[in-house]
Amino acid sequence: MLIDLQFHSTYSDGSLTPTQLASFLKKFNVKVAALTDHNTVAGLDEFFKACKKNRIKPIAGIELYVRYGSKKMNFLFYNFDKDAPEFHKFLRQTQIKRYKNVVKALKFWQEKGFDINIENILSQYNHYIPINGIIRSIRKNPENEKIIRKDLQTDIPHEWEIIRYYFKNKKRYFLNETYVDISRLQRLHQKIGGQIILAHPSKQHIKKELMLKMIDEKLIDGVEILSPHHSWDTISYYQHILKGRNIIISGGSDFHGFDKIKSRLNCSWKYFSIDTLLLKNINRIIKIK
Repeated sequence: MLIDLQFHSTYSDGSLTPTQLASFLKKFNVKVAALTDHNTVAGLDEFFKACKKNRIKPIAGIELYVRYGSKKMNFLFYNFDKDAPEFHKFLRQTQIKRYKNVVKALKFWQEKGFDINIENILSQYNHYIPINGIIRSIRKNPENEKIIRKDLQTDIPHEWEIIRYYFKNKKRYFLNETYVDISRLQRLHQKIGGQIILAHPSKQHIKKELMLKMIDEKLIDGVEILSPHHSWDTISYYQHILKGRNIIISGGSDFHGFDKIKSRLNCSWKYFSIDTLLLKNINRIIKIK
């Protein structure tokens, strides 16, 4: 049975609405799906309604930025009580911090010569503020586009190149995500239930020792090993080191949308799919007999 337990909508940094995502997943015969927007659950009600219409079993999900000591990583959280007041308070605090960080970043580039209407850009977002959305707003101004092309020395700058150059470079400007301490997430987890999964660990350069330590300390319930961010060798390696451990093995496409540049492979779903037969203990999340 095909499932997908990680993808994103317009409520964070995806390009499809939750309703469009449900229709898209139906096209590929996906039976169970989890919307995992960054730091927000605002799209879940729409997604659940659309999934019901398309006969897809929806899972409440979210992707969170977590700090364990000095290490930063991404966690996927499933089947929590999405209406719990303490959960919304938790998310609101991360969103306020994110807002302040983004304002600071935009003021920096404004002072460097970009024509940026900060208020107009931020008014588009009520929850998570995505970098790719910011970039698209900035590029609408032809003069800003000229600066970007000159800085990157290309007439066709890719969106990810722009993000890395202006927002992910410590020599220019580095916009941090809003990380929460793992102990704080654990306290929330105890109150609202659910399953916590370490997301695409290879992408984040998570060492084996740290992963196993988090499992042994019961800080995570499982690991996402089927991911387009992982090579086959990486997936095989994780299967080997996690063998014999009674944890959840998860998978997701991390689909955000389609690349605007025409090509045969323009999104992760063109080459990546997940079957439940490959995922140990996945029924703890999808709850299908």
